[in-house]
Amino acid sequence: MTLYKQSLALKEQIGDIGGQAVTLQQLGILKAKSGEIKEAIALYKQSLAITEQIGDVQGQAMTLWCLGHIAEQQGDYNQALDYLQPALEILQRIQSPDAEAVRQMLVRVQDLIRNS
Repeated sequence: MTLYKQSLALKEQIGDIGGQAVTLQQLGILKAKSGEIKEAIALYKQSLAITEQIGDVQGQAMTLWCLGHIAEQQGDYNQALDYLQPALEILQRIQSPDAEAVRQMLVRVQDLIRNS
């Protein structure tokens, strides 16, 4: 966590905006794994805003996927769909091998909605 925070500060100093987005996402992953969900979501949303600003579609998709995963874990299935659907669309468009994993998560969430 400390190293990522140092990395983020350095990337801000040198103006590496894309690097900031990646580091924010990595910090979000660490926060999510440690159960700090609100903090993770805030970091992911910061990362998402940057990736949208700079046109990093793969970064957007990966961050949306992370947000969708958290929403699913929290039982907010409709919110999960709102994140996972655009993530899948982006990943399919850029022909990412990650598209299949997102598709499977999306199907699982849709099944959870139908069965609830």
